[in-house]
Amino acid sequence: MNAEHRATQARRITLIGSLINIILTALKFIAGYFGQSQAMIADAVHSLSDFVTDLIVLAGTWFAKKPRDTCHHYGHGKFETLSTALIGTALGYAGLRIGMEGISHLTKVISTGEFPARPGSIAFFVASISIAAKEILYHITLASGKRINSSSVIANAKHHRSDGFSSIGAAVGIGAASFLGSSWTILDPFAAVVVSLFIIRSSLLILKESVNELLDRSLPQSVHIEIRSIASGVAGVKSPHNIRTRMIGPAAALELHIRVDPEMCVNEAHDITSEVEKRLRERFGEQTFVTVHVEPDVCD
Repeated sequence: MNAEHRATQARRITLIGSLINIILTALKFIAGYFGQSQAMIADAVHSLSDFVTDLIVLAGTWFAKKPRDTCHHYGHGKFETLSTALIGTALGYAGLRIGMEGISHLTKVISTGEFPARPGSIAFFVASISIAAKEILYHITLASGKRINSSSVIANAKHHRSDGFSSIGAAVGIGAASFLGSSWTILDPFAAVVVSLFIIRSSLLILKESVNELLDRSLPQSVHIEIRSIASGVAGVKSPHNIRTRMIGPAAALELHIRVDPEMCVNEAHDITSEVEKRLRERFGEQTFVTVHVEPDVCD
């Protein structure tokens, strides 16, 4: 899959998510305001942060598709990783704000004994719609992210699911506060705090992955074993070693040393190296960066 097609696919699924997020954000703010629900307002803020992250994904994939240039010999794939980190940061900020607001309302109840107003049933109805919409959006976005191997689209899918989980928390709190009587209305701000914990957890998971990639974390050991096996399968290759790996956005960067017959001519060694590179790209994708260093096989 070329960079242009990949960016188009990422843009399409993200725009679908953006449209749904705009609609849900408007519905939640309206339901939260007229239904007098703190949990619903918190959930609306989460959906709004979803829309913001959609914009970040669009920007990241647009930059990532740019070809290599004299200043970026490895392309612009890290822009996508950076956008993923920004998604995690925005999500964490939204979670903290929602949690602090919910705790503030709980503290007010404890200090004054004044319970919040009973939320209207419209808030519960909108929360239920959000749960269904976000679960569907999560699955189609995740499938698209995996198909095009986009970390930012996958992170956005997780953001959609965290919004769905927050809507579940909001629905439970709002439902209890709406239908069980005035003494249960404290569950509405309590649900807002629970929602914030889901959001913060999702933020930390996203940040962990993106920061590891920005710090050039190696690919799993199983991948190193597979690289060694692929290289060893090429005729003339001996003792693949010193394997180093990392991700540059959606593309893997692989480096390894191989030993060949010291009497071999340069042309033969070059052909072997090209074959190793070809097989690794067949396995890990055409965008893979492969560097093979040739050494003479010297007997001990």
